Amino acid sequence: MRRSRHLVAAVAVGALLAGCADTVSPVATAPAGSPAFSTVPTGAGPSPADPVALIGSWTVTAADGGAGGVVRLAPPDQGDLIWFDRCGVSLGTWRADAGGLFVAELSGHSPSGVPGCPSGPWRGPDWLPRATAFRVVGGTPILLDGQGRQVARLAPGAKPTAGPHLLPSLAEPPVVTPEVRRALAAAAPLPAGLAPAGRSALLGRWVPAGAPRPNPTPAYVEFRDDGGWRGSDGCNGQGGRWVAGAEGALLATAGPSTLIGCANVLVAAWLSGASRAGLDGDVLVLVDAQGRETGRLRRDG
Repeated sequence: MRRSRHLVAAVAVGALLAGCADTVSPVATAPAGSPAFSTVPTGAGPSPADPVALIGSWTVTAADGGAGGVVRLAPPDQGDLIWFDRCGVSLGTWRADAGGLFVAELSGHSPSGVPGCPSGPWRGPDWLPRATAFRVVGGTPILLDGQGRQVARLAPGAKPTAGPHLLPSLAEPPVVTPEVRRALAAAAPLPAGLAPAGRSALLGRWVPAGAPRPNPTPAYVEFRDDGGWRGSDGCNGQGGRWVAGAEGALLATAGPSTLIGCANVLVAAWLSGASRAGLDGDVLVLVDAQGRETGRLRRDG
């Protein structure tokens, strides 16, 4: 079912669009791609790393690279990630966990036609790809980079306008249900026998553990140092963004894919469904939030 969600992403974008540095103090320095921790008094408001607290419509303030605009963070069945600004509306995906990791990407855009806005391909605000962690301070979500530096603050109460190319319901405040809270609960630990895979261990190109050698059109996943990943199911190009953290935590988004039929391997669904990654010797094991394996990969070559 996860594969269906990601393969129809391009179709869903078209339907929804109708065709068309400050530092949070105190914060510990963290390696690139890992969460940074801030000290927040306990018993006052949400947990400093509660992903449920990110759900809502937010005015972006104090952004690294320019403030302004509204970001709507919602469960996948309520629109997922939507970005509103004077240049149009963009759709995408996001993930966050109880360890404070955050990752997001935009993959579809409906331009407003306002003079001065980019006329070519547009990938959204510059600060968004740099956000790899979050904290909630005094009820205000703060997005951070891998070194714990503030990337943007999210002010509550935003009221985006759907406009002519977006379903009106996707501008309404998202709803937090018990199912949403369960989906965003802390992930189970890695199964016994797996060693947590840190960011540096993940970098590079991986192929399904059972892939033949050689294979002229192999499925693969390549984790890049810039926080992006690219890959193939064997005949369809795929990609997205990823972030890794403590105890093998791993979150990834998967953007739209082409729809060429083949004897494919669901590597994008393995990755986007994973919450942790561990090593079984030389084999990378991807595990979902309930501790179940989503896939196994080995180094290419």
